[in-house]
Amino acid sequence: MKRLLMIITLLAMVFAAKAQVEPLLLSKTDDHCEQWVDSVFEKLTVKEKIGQLFVFTIAPVENKPNLALLRDVVKEYKVGGLLFSGGQMEIQAKLTNQAQQLADVPLMITFDGEWGLAMRLKGTPNYPRNMILGCIEDNQLLYEYGREVARQCRELGVHVNFAPVADVNINPKNPVINTRSFGENPQRVADKVVAYSTGLESGGVLSVSKHFPGHGDTETDSHHSLPFLSFSRARLDSIELYPFKQAISAGLGSIMVGHLEVPVLEPQRGLPSSLSRNVVQGLLIDELGFKGLVFTDALAMKGVATHTNVSLKALQAGNDMVLSPRQIKNELEAVYRAVKNGELSEEEINTKCRKVLTYKYALGVHKQKHIQLSGLEQRINTPEAHNLILRLKQAAVTVLKNKKNILPLHTELNEIALVHLGLSTNCATFEQALKKQVKVTTIQVAANLPIVERKRIHEQLANYKRIIVCTAERQLTPYQAFLNGFMPEQHIIYTFFTNGANMPQIGKAISAANSVVIAHNNDTGVQEHVVNLLFGKATALGRASSSIGDLFKPGDGVTITPQTEHQFIPEEFGMNEDVLNGIDSIALEGIKGKAYPGCQIVVLKDGKTMYDKCFGTFDGNAEHPVVPESIYDIASLTKTTATLLAVMKLYDKGLFNLSDKLSDHLPDFQQTDKANITIRELLFHQSGLPSSINFYLKAIDKDSYPGQLYSARRTVNHTVQIDWRTYAQPKFKFLPGLIATAQDDTHSLQITDNMWLSTSFRDSIITGIIDAKLLDKRFRYSCIGFVLLQKLVEEKSGMALDNFLAKEFYQPMGLKRTTYLPLHYFQKEEIVPSTIDRFIRKTTLQGYVHDETAAFQGGVSGNAGLFSTANEVALIYQMILNGGTLDDKRYLSEETCKLFTTSVSKISRRGLGFDRPDTKFPDRSPCCKQAPASVYGHAGFTGTIAWVDPDNKLVYIFLSNRIYPDVWVNQLSKLDIRKRIQEQIYKSILS
Repeated sequence: MKRLLMIITLLAMVFAAKAQVEPLLLSKTDDHCEQWVDSVFEKLTVKEKIGQLFVFTIAPVENKPNLALLRDVVKEYKVGGLLFSGGQMEIQAKLTNQAQQLADVPLMITFDGEWGLAMRLKGTPNYPRNMILGCIEDNQLLYEYGREVARQCRELGVHVNFAPVADVNINPKNPVINTRSFGENPQRVADKVVAYSTGLESGGVLSVSKHFPGHGDTETDSHHSLPFLSFSRARLDSIELYPFKQAISAGLGSIMVGHLEVPVLEPQRGLPSSLSRNVVQGLLIDELGFKGLVFTDALAMKGVATHTNVSLKALQAGNDMVLSPRQIKNELEAVYRAVKNGELSEEEINTKCRKVLTYKYALGVHKQKHIQLSGLEQRINTPEAHNLILRLKQAAVTVLKNKKNILPLHTELNEIALVHLGLSTNCATFEQALKKQVKVTTIQVAANLPIVERKRIHEQLANYKRIIVCTAERQLTPYQAFLNGFMPEQHIIYTFFTNGANMPQIGKAISAANSVVIAHNNDTGVQEHVVNLLFGKATALGRASSSIGDLFKPGDGVTITPQTEHQFIPEEFGMNEDVLNGIDSIALEGIKGKAYPGCQIVVLKDGKTMYDKCFGTFDGNAEHPVVPESIYDIASLTKTTATLLAVMKLYDKGLFNLSDKLSDHLPDFQQTDKANITIRELLFHQSGLPSSINFYLKAIDKDSYPGQLYSARRTVNHTVQIDWRTYAQPKFKFLPGLIATAQDDTHSLQITDNMWLSTSFRDSIITGIIDAKLLDKRFRYSCIGFVLLQKLVEEKSGMALDNFLAKEFYQPMGLKRTTYLPLHYFQKEEIVPSTIDRFIRKTTLQGYVHDETAAFQGGVSGNAGLFSTANEVALIYQMILNGGTLDDKRYLSEETCKLFTTSVSKISRRGLGFDRPDTKFPDRSPCCKQAPASVYGHAGFTGTIAWVDPDNKLVYIFLSNRIYPDVWVNQLSKLDIRKRIQEQIYKSILS
């Protein structure tokens, strides 16, 4: 009956655990587990059951006294587990085999390996300390680390690893935890604890999170005395207890209780938490619901050793297993006497014993194999194990600071200086790898240099704009005077191949630096990795795990990847960065003056980005800020960013001459008054074609509205203003059959979300141009001419304009966000709204081209319709400035680029497709007065512009949605924003 009650009690405990969070290891147990536990348990005496709750520490030494001790603790005291102290791997394996052979009940072999087996055993893989691992962002890598340590443990016959440290080390003076902790941030510490422990347990080794309730904020080492934690319960909950709570929620299998005095949890003075029932049973088990295996910290430690019968008190407190008591015979006897005299119930011993046996089964202790000694070292030290060490170290590299985005560096830099602090041999690999990237001048700086020598070296460094200071030194104070001597205009990059603890010794220099990289160690693979990330050829995701004085706080770090754009120092390209940054105030003035809700501005010099900034929002709503990836309707900038490119490409291929008559290639125009228009005339805008044609009028039913469609003033019917002097009637109807609300076989030209135009309307475009009266051949800016150039391109290429451009230019150039019909490829939320069309389409145009001529062709036209970003538009014009090449790939011939960018009309300022400065009448010029005559580019109605200056090798791009929300507002021109920005660019060019 008594046994039945015990079983019922045990089952109740199991079901209660499952109702909360059952340790994941126990969820893997089966019916055989209970059978094995019963079969072992029934054979044990009370003393033997007590023995199962003890873990004894023994040295891995093969002398007679040690072997005799091993035999005693296993055969006589029948301990449940062993913990080997430091030594040789092979000896530990031998003693493990011997111990398991001696044991009646298989032993639980434990290990204290916070950074792997190397913490205790020589010749094993040595992993980084947790404080370094805490810098890693990829927790999957911590999981892999746990799996690999578990593999090594299993090879060595180890079932339990007393790791990880779950303490939050927020006290930099902590003498015992410190680098053993994952860091100062409770959330990040918890994430690392769970990731590593899950990996460990998925590999079949029990993890033990320690030291509950938290040893991170003490200045006392519990190995020597009892630390005192005077914190409130709220503080403990938010910091110390947080990682343990997350470990419990994650279903991790074990927690170790530390020797800490915490008055808010245990009022008895001087009673360690490991011996406190309030802490172990009350808080950990009852309140936090932990159902896993509870270990004490080592009971031989002075933080607890002053207490008598510590093992008994630890078990009474609620611990399941006691670790390393000093006098094991006396401790076992004390527990046995307590059971006999009722101080500790036998039922409680039985419950704990069954729990230990259950964990032994779950960990495979019951089927423990003999450890094969031959090949053990090779099985532990696999290439994969050591590769993981390198991967962890590389992932922990952290760019703590990157002022002015100095990183990544570009290999086109003329030369950099490398300054070694201390022995250059410590960073020899770094130097060699650096010299493979760029020309390097190396200088070695010794400690405590005299003033004269410091001055000489700084004079030598005066001509270098980028200086890399590298060191593996721990004592940095002797270099302080030298480092404080750098000039403000010099760009200093510090690379630390050591930990950052001593960085505050040179705090002033660090504060003045542009970039600071901490690699934590000087391993060869890490040094090579740092060079690669300095040049954007490797990834740095690390974040500081702990504070570094007042210089850096936990979480600080900058991401560098191969996709990170190189930033350049304007002064190195003849520009003044401070003057260039004056663009900011002009751009912001435009937003304040309601010239546009937002904009993108890019300036390139010699093909390098000097300025790249975004301002404002999509529509005035702060929830939609403009970012570099925001896509704009570039309006008539399409003419030179799309159509002209296609014309130049086909001209390159010899498919026509500029003197050719358009009608020679487009027969529809042969019997019209447009028959003699040449391609050159179309490009110069002097063909006699009208500026524009309102093609949409052909779709409107003239009988659907009273009187005139337009008015010079607002009336009852003319309620929508469409420009400064024109109002329109919005209450009209389209001709029957022309518009559908959804796409079908006859309506394929999408104008808005719910407007589809008849496919046949395309014919109305050509008919409308043929029917339009040809005017005199003077300069007349004409969108119609570029519609005809589109037809020429499509006729000669055999492809639609958008497809031809994508194939020949945009895709091979790597342009991801330059396209017609952007809603085919992007979400509407990625596209900046152009305007609110209250007249024709009666909706906000977001992803649909504003220009009506383009819209009524389905969105693809030679005059408008292209969408892009400032960065990608800049690349197109840089390609033209380069003479037709970009990134060593040719798109146009140099001769064609020269012809189209230098030719000027005899009767206007215009070039072949391009607009140009007006040198005769500078006040009328689209450019600022400082722009040389060689400049070429174009503007767009939506508030866009692109200018190329071949003399100064400049590209200037400005994109905005100045017609949002109303097309008739033109504050952009009134404030002269685009010209003033261009003027600021020229001001920044140094003489």
